[in-house]
Amino acid sequence: MKLLIKNALILTVNQNNEVLENADIAVEDGRLLAVGKVPEIFQADKIIDATNQIALPGLVNAHTHIPMSLFRNYADDLPFWPWLMEKIKPAEDHLSAEHVYWGAKLGVLELIQSGVTCFSDMYFYMDEVATVVKESGIRACLSGVLLEVADLGPTFMKAAIDFHDSWHGKADGRIKAFFGPHSMYLCGPEYLKETTTEALKRKTGIHIHLSESKQEIADCNEKYGKSPVQHLADLGMFECLTAAAHCVHVSAKDIELLRKHNVNVVNNPTSNLKLANGFAPVEALLKNGVNVALGTDGSASNNNVNLFEEMHLAALVNKAVNEDAESVPAQQVLRMATINGAKTLGLENEIGSLEVGKRADLILLDAGKAHYFPHHNPVSSIAYSAQAADVSTVLVNGQVLLENYELKTIDVEETTREAERMAFDLVSRENQT
Repeated sequence: MKLLIKNALILTVNQNNEVLENADIAVEDGRLLAVGKVPEIFQADKIIDATNQIALPGLVNAHTHIPMSLFRNYADDLPFWPWLMEKIKPAEDHLSAEHVYWGAKLGVLELIQSGVTCFSDMYFYMDEVATVVKESGIRACLSGVLLEVADLGPTFMKAAIDFHDSWHGKADGRIKAFFGPHSMYLCGPEYLKETTTEALKRKTGIHIHLSESKQEIADCNEKYGKSPVQHLADLGMFECLTAAAHCVHVSAKDIELLRKHNVNVVNNPTSNLKLANGFAPVEALLKNGVNVALGTDGSASNNNVNLFEEMHLAALVNKAVNEDAESVPAQQVLRMATINGAKTLGLENEIGSLEVGKRADLILLDAGKAHYFPHHNPVSSIAYSAQAADVSTVLVNGQVLLENYELKTIDVEETTREAERMAFDLVSRENQT
């Protein structure tokens, strides 16, 4: 389909961060044919009038556990380890494929409504998440979780390998498969080496939690005599394209190792604040050449998957922590939520900016709402004023997934009803044990 978007204010997020006023976008065969000025000979099958709207690349949620929408508002106001080990993991023991399918569908519904066109996920029953991605039209990098618990390490490994070999490149190329070792504290050294070998064999990446809590740092130093970052580097894991979620407690030496090995850090401001794990040194990471993206984490530790909130927090908290009003400015957090996220997933040549030849993954925001006026600086408006509810239109691969706030590929009523049923079924099973 040939699609024309007219009269938009375009934030390209290209190398020069160009802003184009009253400009047009042409889409053909799922890619951007023109950005800014469209050839007169272009004949569109569909035209979208974007007057008073801001066009920008679709947001990339680079770390989440999307089926955990079922645990939203279930285990709040708890310290990290009791939250994880006493509430979340016991409930997850009762997960079924059906739970994950409807949890993923609810999560993807929310992602699309809030302007996320690509997400990176790590969870159980990943075939169900992939099915939701295929049906909904969104883009995703999916990692079947790997754990060495209760002698199930080999079972998880086989499932992750099978998942990659079955789903990588599927759904019109919208699905990319990584390997997802949960962490260095739930995966032993040899298991992490095996994971790295399998990922390298398939020329794919690794998605892992890293240096999230002080206890993780203390335990790793006691057990291995080194930091988690040094531990993974010594195991050779960073030979793979690596997305390291959190990196809250990292030293100057850790940061240098992350830079040296081109590790991509995913900052999760809300989750880290809510679980009282601290706040990642984003400014130091960026200044030392580390690519930093944004994620929401799962809805059990965030309560939503709203990347606009993460941009807002990333900009504000860094300023407060560093006592520097120029720390992590608006343009930087916009890049963290778009092109930096794309780079984290090895997709920077396909998505993350609005440039000719890239995939037509883009969103429109209604800038006619009161909180955008006066229109001094559109980039600032994204970081400090915009709300997820302002997303009016979403395209992935040139397919319209949301238009005038109406979802085109997911039945909202059915999804919310079934997800609610699955959530309470899951909790009731846990309460019966």
